Amino acid sequence: MKFSRRKRRSSLFSNLRTLSRSQRTLDVAHFQGNRVSLLLHGGDFFAALFEAMHLATTAICAEFYIIRPDDTGKTFAEALMAAAVRGVEVSLIYDSIGCHNTPSSYFQRLEAAGVRCLSFNKPSFTKLHWLDIRDHRKLVVIDGMTAFLGGLNVGDEYTGYGESFTRWRDVGIRLEGPAVGEVLRLFRLTWLQEGGAGIPGLSEQPGTPDPAGEADVMIVNGTPHHTRSVIRSSFRLAMAGAVHRIRIITPYFAPGPRVVRSLLRAVKSGVKVQLIVPSISDLPLILLMSRAYLAPLLKAGVEIFERQETILHAKVMLIDDYWVTLGSANFDFRSFHRNYEINVIIDSREFGAQVRSLFDEELEKSRRVALSEYVQRKWFVRFLEWLLRPLGRFL
Repeated sequence: MKFSRRKRRSSLFSNLRTLSRSQRTLDVAHFQGNRVSLLLHGGDFFAALFEAMHLATTAICAEFYIIRPDDTGKTFAEALMAAAVRGVEVSLIYDSIGCHNTPSSYFQRLEAAGVRCLSFNKPSFTKLHWLDIRDHRKLVVIDGMTAFLGGLNVGDEYTGYGESFTRWRDVGIRLEGPAVGEVLRLFRLTWLQEGGAGIPGLSEQPGTPDPAGEADVMIVNGTPHHTRSVIRSSFRLAMAGAVHRIRIITPYFAPGPRVVRSLLRAVKSGVKVQLIVPSISDLPLILLMSRAYLAPLLKAGVEIFERQETILHAKVMLIDDYWVTLGSANFDFRSFHRNYEINVIIDSREFGAQVRSLFDEELEKSRRVALSEYVQRKWFVRFLEWLLRPLGRFL
């Protein structure tokens, strides 16, 4: 079913621009004339990314929360080093906590080949309060013209097609057009904030990318804070603008009462809401505590599904088949308040159709959760959910 844009209750982009101006922040930036391609599976994402890296001529800027020293990590490293050897300016930011299992020799080898590596939030006795802050972004900018974004880290588990518990279900995008300049700006900002030398991606770089397609795009910059969250506000504004349907895929659903209230208001106004969550998780504690948020949604008529046969890691929301928000942020307190995140909001009929097909495919591989099943769960499971729920602010 296709929905008319003219019946929208409000303009999400207009509301986000108002939010940005009222808070005097540069956390939301809007660009017209972009082309966005959905990379439907991790296998598609890395194939496209590595091809683009091999074709890079001026600069590669990469930023990841986790980089593993497995086969995918080795291929990633070889592509970075090969680019540096042929004269491409290569800069890499990696999170020190996310990469705690990656040996220092991995990054030393990159640096020896000419790759500039920067560890985000390197542990220090002088800033113990800062250890809770993480760089959860996943992005690569090629030659200042093409960006790859999504929820995928660099590791074998992210490279599959959702066919097993060792090859997870994830999704990414390829972005071309003026919005790429904002992605590069945020990378540079983090680079300089963490004490990186020089401005990465600047040497011999062309100007702002020309219009490449029909998609309106907003880049939402999530940064650590305790009183407000632009990421959460963007989710809630999207929900408030829905007229017909909200569809969400998320691996970690511990959003807090504000997001739950936004979903309940949408249902009350006649919007159909569908939520796909994992049946099994790489973080079982978060999966258990998230169950406590499902009861009011199920009672209100939200359709909740559990993805089978793999670990779900994709983070996508589709509003009325036209608005899509996709990126690194989860529906949880850590993404809202403690992580550096980057999300892309896309207004495009063509891209919305691609994401609609993605949801239809995922529903076929998911099992619907019945309210009766949820109510009848054992007492000690309910007790654990209650006990763990306050920890959702910290995990």
